[in-house]
Amino acid sequence: MRIAVLGGGNGSLAAAADFALAGHDVVLWRRNAEDVARHLSLNNIIALRDGKGRREAVLAEVTDRMGDALAGAELIFCPVPATAHETLAPVLAPHLRPGQVVYMPPGTLGSLIFAGAAQAAGTADGVAFAESGTLPWLVRKHGFAEIVVSARGTRLPTGVFPRSGMDRALNVIGQAFPGAIEPCGDVLSAALMNAGPVIHPPVITMNAGPLEHFDAWDIHNEGTQPSIRRVTDALDAERIAVREALGYRAPHFPLADHYSDEGEEWMYGRESHHELKESGDWREKIVLTEHRYMMEDVRLGLSLLVSIADLAGVAVPIAAGLLAIGSAVCGEDFARNGRPLSSVGLGGYSREDIAAFLERGYSA
Repeated sequence: MRIAVLGGGNGSLAAAADFALAGHDVVLWRRNAEDVARHLSLNNIIALRDGKGRREAVLAEVTDRMGDALAGAELIFCPVPATAHETLAPVLAPHLRPGQVVYMPPGTLGSLIFAGAAQAAGTADGVAFAESGTLPWLVRKHGFAEIVVSARGTRLPTGVFPRSGMDRALNVIGQAFPGAIEPCGDVLSAALMNAGPVIHPPVITMNAGPLEHFDAWDIHNEGTQPSIRRVTDALDAERIAVREALGYRAPHFPLADHYSDEGEEWMYGRESHHELKESGDWREKIVLTEHRYMMEDVRLGLSLLVSIADLAGVAVPIAAGLLAIGSAVCGEDFARNGRPLSSVGLGGYSREDIAAFLERGYSA
């Protein structure tokens, strides 16, 4: 099928390469004409390295014109950072057509931002918006059009808006990720599967000292010491408690399964954490006030979790504490300026009203 991939980051290039190598017709949208020209000079090739060696994926097209990118696409794959959702959604919305599926992995409830922009543009009818619990690849760019993939998602919990269109949307998404998609209901359920706001806030806030001191620090290896792991487990327990209070059923994909060789298979399979630590790709210089672990997962992800917990009537002291620490580090009120439910159009809604809206969409 024809797939439009948006962006030029790690996830976007991994998606474009994997989809092309699987035989799909892939068009990559880049914001800047200079980047498009550079891709063209490389014959639209993305070099992918993984455990199977090095392969070259040839894209059908690279463009900076959103209308051209979306034309004829059944799946619109949008793995851009959640911090870009508000600016990208109105650019994409006018070009949507009935039958298309917009998929954000993960979304931090950004699916509702894109759906809202489509509603405002008059293009929401017949379009499904979906998000998952994680990016389907552990990947790092090693050049402009070269990536190294250390693991791929094997179980991708995915929610759809409106939920009434789930079957059709998952059929489309499943063609891109055969055998890996696990339905988890509506997009609020999917947002509460997002692993980033559980994994990343403890490692970036509790490693703030070494991150500022050392030239490079691997927070997924040196930074996941037992004390930090205990905080991560406590934060994840809060996430699961919120899911249960809202009536979402297992599997909840507890993060402990990612770090353990026992228990259920997690989103990336059993060996992914070991591969992550051994890759060396996460030893980097991190600027606390700029990195996506802070600005996306603490600022947006935790503010959303705390807001949902308030709706559910669940105390989340770890999430609230890490959110406050991140706010202090960055000198910004993340709870107010992040992504509470009010920022995606759900402020003041009751639990029942939210459930009805997520089920039927704008016709509710």
